[in-house]
Order: sequence, then C-alpha cells, then structure tokens
Amino acid sequence: MKILKFGGTSVGSPERMKKLLDIIRPEEKQIVVLSAVSGTTNSLVEISQAYLDGDKRKAKQLTDALHEKYKVFVQELFATEDGKKRGVELITYHFTLIGSLDTELFTPVEEKIVLAQGELLSTALYHFYLAEIGVKSVLLPALDFMKIDEDNEPIVEYIGSHLQTLLDQKAENTLFITQGYICRNAFGEIDNLRRGGSDFTASLIGAAIRADEVQIWTDIDGMHNNDPRVVQGTKPIAQLSFDEAAELAYFGAKILHPQSVFPAQKYKIPVRLLNTMDPAAPGTLITNDSEKGIIKSIAAKDGITAVKIQSSRMLLAYGFLRRVFEVFERYKTPIDMITTSEVAVSLTIDDTKYLAEITKELEDFGTVEVDHDQTIICVVGDFSYNANGFTSSTFSALAKVPIRMISYGGSNYNISLLVKSSDKVEALQSLHKNLFQ
Repeated sequence: MKILKFGGTSVGSPERMKKLLDIIRPEEKQIVVLSAVSGTTNSLVEISQAYLDGDKRKAKQLTDALHEKYKVFVQELFATEDGKKRGVELITYHFTLIGSLDTELFTPVEEKIVLAQGELLSTALYHFYLAEIGVKSVLLPALDFMKIDEDNEPIVEYIGSHLQTLLDQKAENTLFITQGYICRNAFGEIDNLRRGGSDFTASLIGAAIRADEVQIWTDIDGMHNNDPRVVQGTKPIAQLSFDEAAELAYFGAKILHPQSVFPAQKYKIPVRLLNTMDPAAPGTLITNDSEKGIIKSIAAKDGITAVKIQSSRMLLAYGFLRRVFEVFERYKTPIDMITTSEVAVSLTIDDTKYLAEITKELEDFGTVEVDHDQTIICVVGDFSYNANGFTSSTFSALAKVPIRMISYGGSNYNISLLVKSSDKVEALQSLHKNLFQ
C-alpha cells in the first residue's frame, strides 16, 4: 500500500482538487492524506485568536468570510444538485460548529477544535466529489486512530493497530481518504501535530502500517539544491538520505516538515517528494542510502538570534554548560547551533519569546551579548572526516561574507554557518556558484 499526501495548494481550488485523479489511481491500494484547502488554516488561526481575545464580533466576521469562500468552492466543485446539496450541508455543519464556540470560555481545547475543521472539510468534500463522479472511496477519520501521548509524541503502535482495524473492516476497498495534521491527545481531546503536520501524518501512517512508499505531493518538483527564490539555476535533487533530508528540512527547505521523515526512517519506508503540477517529474527520493563524495544542497533558516555568554569562570568549570542549557530548558527554548571556547559559549535560537528572561538569568554567569537578524546557512552533503575538499570549498565561497559562527563535526552530513540576514542572498549565490557550477 502507498500513502499519498497532498498539501494545501494541491487542493487549493476545485479545479486542483478534481485534478488529483490524474495522480491517484483508485484501483490501487492507497491512503490519501489531505491538508486543509490553502489559506484555510491561517483563517482558522485568526478566528481562534479573535475568540481568545474576546472579540466575538471579529470572530463572527472572519467565520462568515471563510464560510462564503467555501460556498463558492462547493458550487464550483460539484456538478449535480445532489452533490451541491451535500456540500452545502457539510460546510453549514462545520461553520455552525465554529460559530457555536462563541461562549465566555474559549480555551486552547476549543482552539484545537477550530483548527481541526480545515482538514475535516477538505477530506469530506473530496470524498463527496468522488462519490458524485462514481469513484468509490472510504473516509477514514484520523481522530479514530491518530493519537499522541502526554509528551505530544505520536503513539505509532496505537496508530497502527487502530488504523489496521479500520482498513480490515473495509478490506474490499482500495482508496482511503484521511486527514493530515489532526489527532487526539492523551486525554482524548482533539489536538494536532503542529503546523506542517500533514507530512508527519503521512509518514506516521506509512510507518504504522509498513507501507511500500510515502509520497509527499506539493507544488514544486522535489527538493532543490538551493533556494530557487533567490538563486538562479537550481535543480531538483534526485536522491537524499533521511538524515540529509532532515537537515535540509530543519534548516529552511520549506517543501518538507522537519519531523516528517523520522517515522519513515525508523521503519525504512521510502519517501518521494513529487509535484502535483508536473506529475511526470521524477522528484526526490528519500531512503536510508547516502551518496558519498558529493554536496547535495544548500538551505537557509532566517529569524535566528545569536547569544554569547563570556565568563572567565567558565575556564575548566565543571557543569558550566549544563547550567547554561538548563536555562533554555526551563523556558522550553530549543537551541540550533552551539560553539564553545575556553572562556565563552555562543549559541543560536529561533524562538525569542522568553529572550529577556533567559538573558537575565544568563547574566549570572558572565557578560551576555545578543545579535538579532541572523541566518543559518546549511550546506548538506558528504562531510565525513575522510571527505576531501568540501569544507575548504565552502569557506572559499564565503571569503567576502562575514561569518558569525561555524558548526562542523556534529554531523557527517552538514556544515552550518551563521551570517547576518542581510548577507544571506550573497552567501547562497556564492556557495551555489562555487559548489555546483
């Protein structure tokens, strides 16, 4: 069985939703995972925020505006009166539910319910559309099998057993449709896998039922060897290892959710990144295999803040780094890069919510310097200790770009460099010219 995930742009209009059948082969055994229609989740976030702010009038205006968009969507998606009637009834139900949350007590629990409506709408609409044109499909509610534990980690065994039960009950069918992103938490409440979680859903399903392959369909033909928005002449990468893909996804390659490859990697399920606009394009295949002796890609992650703690007390001080890390742990702030010397430690974060509190605590250890508007440049490929020349080629390309930090040796697959965000474009273009041209 194959798992096919389609993102928001792939179902972003009735026309695109209809064209999914150019890719989906209903006679083959497969599970189709759909994101919410493009723009829907952003609107639902705004509605939730209005409710949280107590601005019921704004929440109603936003809800009505989104409802109107879906009314148009239904009229364009369905051709028959019966189909349009089912579609109208469906969206009326969901938007009535959103409107019913206009109460004095709107908590994060209700917020998660609102955010789940996008995927519930897209999957049901597509299921109804297939029924209208005579294509048989089964709608599998993700809330019946997708579950996370107290630490917000997915429970793969639970997912596999409950999903397999649902599949066995409909064993005569071949085409199954389910929601990405949404799940239930340890308390049985509606929850989600965070933004971009539809990729994660597909990978989890693939791992849980030991699928033959997971396909992630987006609007770009695979992962490119650089950012095509700022670098000319980029090309799709034919093959990546799971570790290389994870590095690229975390450090800025938007095509893939950073966590999505981990379940597939654990159970050795191949992942393909493919383009709904050009289904014939080969895309990118992600497996356990790593090609030696080549550079694969360059990615950039913006919005980085560098923090430097300098202290003469650090010299030979037992437990100094542990105490520094504990500060970030208390404020649940992940660290991206870290470098150390005998008297200083520099690190980077992308979440500055508690930066003021963190800085205040770190000042107990020594002098603290904070640099905003930084970018991490990540070069991914064969950086194992016996690889020749790639490190020097990387630095040669950046001879005219000031480098704030360097992280090398923590992984065989990448070298990461911190530069000012204003130098990002020059860095990406110089690296591309030096490493690929």
